[in-house]
Amino acid sequence: MPVTDKSNIPLPDRPLPDRPLPDRPLADRMLALWDHLGLRRAHVATQVPADIAGLVATHPDRIGGLVLCAPARLDPAGFTSVSKRLLMIAGSVGLTADLAQRAVSRLTGATRVTLEGYEAPGWADVVADRTDAIVGALHDFLPAQAATTLHGPARAGLHAGISYRIEGSGPALVLLPFFLAPSQWEPAIARLARDFTVIVLGGRHLGGIAALEDRARAESYRAMVRNLLHGIAPSLGQSILDVGCGSGALDRLLVRSVAAGCTITATDLNPFLLREAASLAAEDGLADVIRFEAANAENLPFDDASFDHAFTITVLEECDADRALAELYRVVQPGGRVGVIVRAIDLPQWWHLDLPDALRKKAEIPPQSVGPRGVADASLYRRMRDAGFTELACSPTLVTFDQPGGPIWRYREDHILSLLSPEETAIWRQAADAARASGLLFMANPLHCVVGTKPKA
Repeated sequence: MPVTDKSNIPLPDRPLPDRPLPDRPLADRMLALWDHLGLRRAHVATQVPADIAGLVATHPDRIGGLVLCAPARLDPAGFTSVSKRLLMIAGSVGLTADLAQRAVSRLTGATRVTLEGYEAPGWADVVADRTDAIVGALHDFLPAQAATTLHGPARAGLHAGISYRIEGSGPALVLLPFFLAPSQWEPAIARLARDFTVIVLGGRHLGGIAALEDRARAESYRAMVRNLLHGIAPSLGQSILDVGCGSGALDRLLVRSVAAGCTITATDLNPFLLREAASLAAEDGLADVIRFEAANAENLPFDDASFDHAFTITVLEECDADRALAELYRVVQPGGRVGVIVRAIDLPQWWHLDLPDALRKKAEIPPQSVGPRGVADASLYRRMRDAGFTELACSPTLVTFDQPGGPIWRYREDHILSLLSPEETAIWRQAADAARASGLLFMANPLHCVVGTKPKA
């Protein structure tokens, strides 16, 4: 499929300002939405505990039953007040299984449902994969009398920056977004709506979208991506392919800076992320500058040599990395350059906290989240060479996050806190408070980065 030339599309006269950080806590947004919808009390189901942790901490009485569905990160201490009405659904193997076992042991009275023979990494389409088991677990666990009963036709809206869609009637069941699941809750909604008022939430403040947008606001992360594009060195009017665009945050950044005057085709296999990315680009006035298309990194729907350059960022951990690199090589023109960034599970992450050695060793190990054919280590550089790329510029990189309470910080810190005992958690929080008081609370996360060239014939 040839790429349409959009080099004559005018760009804004000046770079569009980045959207500011959220101007109110997520808990306040959630409470405002509850009040707007008339929810005295509602059941909640989510994969991202941090999205509901604030409301649990400030208004536990507004939560009926709480379902954590295949959470990849969790600070158990934040949910002790609702532990007796908490259900944990997790796979029987892998990171979520280990997390669930540790969390339930600390949350007295919590219930656990195990999806036998199932592993649920952060990108798993868990509701699509195990619809019957999950719908059955919610029906069995959530009592009708513990939530406000709503009646009325399907409706939708936006309040406090959170979008909502309502289906069904009966006790209110609020479904928050998954992190990366392609189908989200969709395979279960019709069945749940027979007995519940299902309220599906979305928008830039929740789930994986919030984390991806927050990550792209970190200056050192932006600098890493700009450095990658500087290595690719696109010329005015050239075409660039992004494989695995997520929320599109980085495409919006690049089209205003390093890639200004180029055309970007942003692709993702995940239809949920692709819809959100297109919507956010339209909000920023960039709908005509960035083209969004569905694409599988392992089988790109483009002709050979369709693009001048390409890049992919934190995608090859989750797919067949060697096949994806071969596809990137195929669709780039001879002489074109490809940039790749992956998480580094073979390098320590670093927290600027005064910790005992034993606790520090736990904190240094990054989450070991990588698919069976993915790459999240230094073998990336060899794989690039083996795929045929030359003139490799390799740059292991540390990026810094320093916004405690933000989505990406919570996503990373909650992983650490899930590994700690109550005594260790107290030490961690004391160290974090001291670092915050000194103005030096931050962490550094390692990634592997490389730019390679497809040789000219």
